Amino acid sequence: MSIWYKSYTIEGLKEKITNTLAETLGIKLTEITPDSLKCKMEVLQHTKQSMGILHGGASAALCETLGSIASNLIVNPEKYYCLGLDINASHVRPVFNGYIYAIAKPVHLGRKTHIWRINITNEDGKLVCTSRLTMAVVSVDEHNNKPDNK
Repeated sequence: MSIWYKSYTIEGLKEKITNTLAETLGIKLTEITPDSLKCKMEVLQHTKQSMGILHGGASAALCETLGSIASNLIVNPEKYYCLGLDINASHVRPVFNGYIYAIAKPVHLGRKTHIWRINITNEDGKLVCTSRLTMAVVSVDEHNNKPDNK
């Protein structure tokens, strides 16, 4: 059984990251399964810190992007939207180049909050970063408006 509000395709989701930080970082959505969302990102000069290693902030931005998109795919967009509430990222090993791959899986899907575990691996499948993202589920009516969403 799928966790998603409706049926989505990767092609249909590409517009969610157009003209956003995700596009600037080069994040590419790659797969949606019944209970996860996956992406990849190439480690390039603009995603590295001064030591030539993938910047931890780029990893955290990837995690928040993937979890945020996933959360918003679970709720009815006419009634709710989801916003990042808290993120924790533990950086396990450095990456100097190549691609990194991330998968977001839910830990908790409640009425007011969603919690996601996002793991990033390198091209060898080794863990690079593990993150926990908490999302607030907000009622559109509660604020009488909704972010300009695609």
